[in-house]
Amino acid sequence: MGEAKRRKETGQPSPAKPQNRKPLVLGVTALAIVAAIIGVFFLTAAPDKTSDELPVAAPDADAFPAALDRYGISVGDADAPVVVREFADYQCPACGRFSDASQRLKEEYVESGQVRFVYFDLPLQQHKNAMPAAQAARCAGDQGAYWQMHDELYDMQTEWSGSGDPLATFSRYASDLGLEERRFRRCMTTELHREAVEQSLQVAMQMRVTSTPTVLVDNIRLTRPGWGQLSAVVERELANGNQD
Repeated sequence: MGEAKRRKETGQPSPAKPQNRKPLVLGVTALAIVAAIIGVFFLTAAPDKTSDELPVAAPDADAFPAALDRYGISVGDADAPVVVREFADYQCPACGRFSDASQRLKEEYVESGQVRFVYFDLPLQQHKNAMPAAQAARCAGDQGAYWQMHDELYDMQTEWSGSGDPLATFSRYASDLGLEERRFRRCMTTELHREAVEQSLQVAMQMRVTSTPTVLVDNIRLTRPGWGQLSAVVERELANGNQD
């Protein structure tokens, strides 16, 4: 008996046709993309500088000990009314994402003399290449290219973070930056700046900083490190300073 005739005689319905799941998959994908865009927007969009949601200093918070800044790398006017300090690990993915905000900070606030920026090395034990990366930036600094190497390390983080021979990669970056490669390699192999990096690490311990990136605007710790909150708190502190 044919299948059509059997269904007619028994009254059984035709088997349901398989549903096309493609529109459903596309819809879920589209929602995921929209959610990601919204997430990026809220992380980077600057809230109003008068917003009550912005972090403030704890009631009993002391000013950051300015004498400790010598253990970090500083850029900007020494008398800038606001100081932003970052404790970071070159191999930390979240620090890599925050690097865009720190670069923008230098362009929009440091160069105009409104902010001084201090970068403290906080290489975490679980990141085997974080210590050599911190030394690479300082070795480049011996040839006047600290911030260029700093930016390069973050821009190329995924290339060297899992490398078994980071020195070769860092030496290539040094060469690309026009540095004297032999001098750079000698600085790295002798670990000329290891003690300086460890002193920066000690500052983090003294200030009870254990995670990266930790960002302070004067003595105010950001709760969501990113351009949105960073720029809003900087603007608020600048406005407060102008009222004094």
